[in-house]
Amino acid sequence: MSGTGSPEFDVDGEGLRIVIVAGSWHDEISDGLIAGATRTLEAAGASYELVRVPGSFELPVVSKAALEAGADAVVALGVIIRGGTPHFEYVSSAATDGLTRVALDTGKPVGFGVLTLDDEQQGLDRAGLPGSKEDKGREAAEAAIATANTLRALRG
Repeated sequence: MSGTGSPEFDVDGEGLRIVIVAGSWHDEISDGLIAGATRTLEAAGASYELVRVPGSFELPVVSKAALEAGADAVVALGVIIRGGTPHFEYVSSAATDGLTRVALDTGKPVGFGVLTLDDEQQGLDRAGLPGSKEDKGREAAEAAIATANTLRALRG
C-alpha cells in the first residue's frame, strides 16, 4: 500500500477558509473521502464548506472558482475507476493537470484527493472507512492546510 512512510503533519487550520470540492461518482468511496477531510478540517479549526460536482472532470473549474472567490485552499476529492475504454486516462489526466494548473494559476493550494483506481476495492481501501488501510481524504486536507500555512509564512 502506498501509505507506507507517509508524513504526519501538525496542522493548524485556525483562520483558514477551505472549500472541499467533491465528485459525485462512487458514493461509498466519495462519502468516505469527504468524511476524512471534514474530520481533519474540524480538528484543525479551519472553516470549510462542501461543494459537490458531477464528477472528477469538473473538479478543476469549480476549485478555481472557489479559490478566486476567496478560499485559502481547496481539497479536491474524486474517484475514477478504470474501465474498458480510454475514458479513464482522459479523465484522470484532465483532473490531475487541471488541478495542478489551478494551484499554479491562483498561487493557492489544492489538496489532491483524486483516487485513480483499477477497481472499487482499491478505493474502499483508501477511503478512510472502517477497515480501510488509508484515509486519502484526511491526507488531502492535511496537505491543503500545511501548504496554506507554508505559503502564508513565506508571504509574511
